[in-house]
Amino acid sequence: MKFRCEASKRLASFAIALAMLAGPPLALARDDEKKAEPAKTGTTKKVDPLKDKENPLMIGKRDINKGNLDFYSLEKEANLGRQLAAEIDSQGKFITDPVVTEYINRIGQNIALRSDAKIPFTIKVLDSADVNAFALPGGFLYVNSGLVLAADNEAEVIGVMAHEIAHVAARHGVEQASKGRLFQFLSIPLIFVGGPLGAIAQNAVNILVPLTFLKFSRGAEEEADRLGLQYMWAAGYDPTSMLSFFEKLKSKEKKKPGTLEKVFSTHPPTGNRIEKARTLLVRFPERDEYMLSTSEFNNVKERLLAITNQSKLGNGDTTGPTLKRKPTLKRGDSDGKDDSEKDKPTLKRKPDGDN
Repeated sequence: MKFRCEASKRLASFAIALAMLAGPPLALARDDEKKAEPAKTGTTKKVDPLKDKENPLMIGKRDINKGNLDFYSLEKEANLGRQLAAEIDSQGKFITDPVVTEYINRIGQNIALRSDAKIPFTIKVLDSADVNAFALPGGFLYVNSGLVLAADNEAEVIGVMAHEIAHVAARHGVEQASKGRLFQFLSIPLIFVGGPLGAIAQNAVNILVPLTFLKFSRGAEEEADRLGLQYMWAAGYDPTSMLSFFEKLKSKEKKKPGTLEKVFSTHPPTGNRIEKARTLLVRFPERDEYMLSTSEFNNVKERLLAITNQSKLGNGDTTGPTLKRKPTLKRGDSDGKDDSEKDKPTLKRKPDGDN
């Protein structure tokens, strides 16, 4: 009997302990269920806090390159970019108008100073109708004149430049180059295998390299979107201008296929990328106002348009209007004679009195 009482007490104690352990989770579960119910009491949807890599307030205070594959020091990266830039400088045609170049350089440097980049930038304007901009490792940024002419305001130009500056800040160029070198190292044993197996290995290398880079590049583009939007916010520009500009270009392509403006032509912004960017923007810290454009932008755009038109005329482009001048008559010319009469041969008479 005593044994049964002891067993009953132990069983009761165990049941109480189990109930105590089970109680809080059950209570939490009920609370979670209440939170998950539709907002009948006016509660708003919970917004996830920004991570450091998403937060514009953390620019310059974080390491966005942590965990990247990197075989290049900053010095080697700068040397690589310098070599590539020298090729472009020797072959490209540049805008030299001081007002235009100073303006583009100034607004670009403004974004670079508010980025995570740890290197100085060199910014130049290419005389090209393509709506494009691109950056090289080491901070060499090129903006086409066609980009400025296609933009409706300064913020749209800033959006493209911020995206390209983000590529440099995240060191996407050297990361991709490092990935290529690593793949080459790993594939050497396969390439030296002889016979049918060697042929299969070689084909595998040729197929996997492009696919690997394609996957990496999509991730890099998304990161450049995310960082570029933050840099725009930090500089006081409306970040939505980046997305609206991309959508405007995509709309032009639909209306006239084959004439896609070449902004990120290798990896054009997909609907998924744009949606991710919009989801990020709604979580940004609030600002009272954003800058969209300036009168200076309009002035630069007008100067570029004049330069472009002058360049077309200088290259023999006769599509523009021309003025017809009335031909001037030289002394001795007759108004009543056309060119055919003037070209007829004439006989020279012997002067009177000569034998």
